[in-house]
Amino acid sequence: MEMKKINSGKLRAIGYDARVRMLQVQLDDGSTLQYSGVGEDIWRRLSSSGAAWSFYRDNIEEEFTAKRVSGKASVGNNPLDELFGKP
Repeated sequence: MEMKKINSGKLRAIGYDARVRMLQVQLDDGSTLQYSGVGEDIWRRLSSSGAAWSFYRDNIEEEFTAKRVSGKASVGNNPLDELFGKP
C-alpha cells in the first residue's frame, strides 16, 4: 500500500487500498493501524482535508475498529494500571 506523508496532529502517513477498502494510518509514536471497511469517500475526504487529524478522530477513529499492525502498545496508558498497579 502506498503511503502519503502527512503532518497533522499525531498523523504522519496515510494510505488506502480501494480493492479491499482498507485504510492504514501511521502515528507519530511509530505505530501503524489498519481500518477495514472504509469507503473511498471517507478516504478522499481524509486525504484532502485541511484538518486531517480532526477528521480522523471524528470520522474514522470513532467509527471503525483499528487493528495494530506495527509499533509498540503505549506503555502506561491502561487506566486500570492506576487502580490496580502495574503487574
